[in-house]
Amino acid sequence: MADKRVAQIAGHLNFPKGMLQGQVAIITGSGQGIGAEAARLFANEGAKVVVQDIDAGKSSRPTILLQAATREMASAAESVAKTINEAGGKAVAVPGDMLDAKYIDELVKKAAKFGEGKIHIIVNNAGFTWDGVIHKMTDKQWDTIIALHNTAPFKLVRAAAPYFRVKDGEPRNIINISSTSGVNGNAGQANYGLAKAGVIGLSKVIAKEWGPQFGVRANTIAFGHILTRLTAAREEGAFVTTPDGSKVALGIPKAQKEAAGSNAHADIPLRRAGTATEAASVILAVASPLFSYVDGQTIMVTGGRNM
Repeated sequence: MADKRVAQIAGHLNFPKGMLQGQVAIITGSGQGIGAEAARLFANEGAKVVVQDIDAGKSSRPTILLQAATREMASAAESVAKTINEAGGKAVAVPGDMLDAKYIDELVKKAAKFGEGKIHIIVNNAGFTWDGVIHKMTDKQWDTIIALHNTAPFKLVRAAAPYFRVKDGEPRNIINISSTSGVNGNAGQANYGLAKAGVIGLSKVIAKEWGPQFGVRANTIAFGHILTRLTAAREEGAFVTTPDGSKVALGIPKAQKEAAGSNAHADIPLRRAGTATEAASVILAVASPLFSYVDGQTIMVTGGRNM
């Protein structure tokens, strides 16, 4: 009797098996933070998730990007995939460097194999900041951020084109993660601001090229102040390491945070920063059937802040 009642209730639900049931999703930078939360939420909604990251160790430890050994790189991505699989979901970890074109081809190949010949969703989320005012920013700072936030997403989308330019009646989505720095600009972030503005344009181009014939939706999500390692106190020690061994500290200087004091969120109507789960929930919503007629848009997730 109880089983019959459960079946009856499930029959009244719009998506009893999950909003993303059977869809294969590549989420870059999903070894921690917003990406890891998105991977978990996607899996809960029935997606088969490809967890991509290059970070060594868990998110609570200092981060090493771009030059870690393969075995070390695997731990963050594999940890997320393991957690999903143990909870009854489906995930596979494919750790590697998004600045390596050969790796991107491998990522797509392994994702397609995991999806039995299909890929439905790409979330271009991987990235970090390397700030500096214009007159002091180095070529290395500029080139690295543009390559990671613009060139890498483009190459991933291009490599996955054969799995999106199809007419099988199944949904296809590409979601590029941006920032208010790419919409409104932010002092000290000429490289990051340009890069995050760039992916907005990329989404609009994909929507116009692949929407008419193939029904591919492409949207951008621009986050404001979200609690991640990029907005944590720099003194907590999170960093990335570039190919030449340079260490880039992540976060906001503690002195700057303290100077803001109680006014830190004064320009946010909700008077607080967003959480990684809240940010990931928006990614899920945009990928879901609930947004089936939303295409080529930039969704602002700022707690109401407009600047």
